Amino acid sequence: MKNEVLYLLLNDYANHETVYLSEAIASDETALKANPKYVNKVVAPTLEPVQSIGGLRTLPDYSFDTMPDDYAALVLIGGFGWSTPVAEKVVPIVRQAIERGKIIGAICNAASFMAKHGFLNAVKHTGNGLEQLKLWGGDNYTHPDGYVHAQAVSDQHIVTANGSATMEFAKELLLLLENDTPEHIEMYYQFNKQGFCALFPKI
Repeated sequence: MKNEVLYLLLNDYANHETVYLSEAIASDETALKANPKYVNKVVAPTLEPVQSIGGLRTLPDYSFDTMPDDYAALVLIGGFGWSTPVAEKVVPIVRQAIERGKIIGAICNAASFMAKHGFLNAVKHTGNGLEQLKLWGGDNYTHPDGYVHAQAVSDQHIVTANGSATMEFAKELLLLLENDTPEHIEMYYQFNKQGFCALFPKI
């Protein structure tokens, strides 16, 4: 469906990297949205549960074989699975998403995976440091000049982030998705980044 945001999870995924994006899509500051603009869905290699690095088990909505061709965004969640053989099955999924101009997010080791397969060679990007991108990317990573030392970078519908940038990653994707007004998205980001007590000091 065109309004689905697909979170692609491999075993040993970093569950914290899904939190702020999925929460903002499904709810606002008061409750679950009655009519959200987008719907969160999970994609995994098979329909068997995938386990996070925190020990949480997630039941996928789609497998690689049953995921839809049309969707709003493809979000590659980081973790330790991106250095395993099953990650290679994600290559044609990302290639097709880029060819169709889909919004793509890649955080932490998923950004390194993108470098490994040349998917960052035409965009400004970031990740877990330039050295890791070079290490993973090898000869396929030909655009180190496009690296930006920032928490998250958005360019040409591709958002990349390092593993500590969950909130910045969410913010950039929410802006691309036009999930809310830029002002409301910024407010959501600042509330979670600074915390209640900083924004609303005790009088």
